[in-house]
Amino acid sequence: MSEKGAGIPYSRLVAVVDQLLEDADEDIAHLARSIDALEQPMRDELLVSDQLNAYQVFYYFFRIEPDMLVQELLDLEPASSLISGLKIEETDLLEMFFGIRNAMPVIVISDGDKVVATFSGKSAYGQGLLFLESPEYR
Repeated sequence: MSEKGAGIPYSRLVAVVDQLLEDADEDIAHLARSIDALEQPMRDELLVSDQLNAYQVFYYFFRIEPDMLVQELLDLEPASSLISGLKIEETDLLEMFFGIRNAMPVIVISDGDKVVATFSGKSAYGQGLLFLESPEYR
C-alpha cells in the first residue's frame, strides 16, 4: 500500500476516495462504476487500502449483494484486511474466505485444517456458495 512506499502517494489515494464516495452518495453500484473508471494502478491500490471497506470491494468484484450478515461483516472491515483474507461464510464442516490476490478476487474454502477449494474471478463467490452447499459433488 502507499503508506509503505508504493508509487501512489497516500494523500492522493485519500483525495480520490473522498471524491468517489462523495459522488456515489451511498450508491454502491455507482461507486463500483467509478472505481472501474480509474487507471489500473490507482484501482489496484484502492482495492486493498484502508480507504474502502471490504463490502465495497466485494461489490466491486462480484456486483452482487451478499446476505445481510455477510454484508455487515464486510462493512466493518477495511479492504486492507482482504490481503490476508476474511472469513465470510461457514457451515458445520467448511469455512469460506474472501481475499484479494494479484488484484483479483479469491474465494477459498477450508475445512479448518487445509484448503479444499479455491475459486477466483468474477464468479468466484457464486462458485464458493455452490461448493458449500454440496462439497461432496466437487
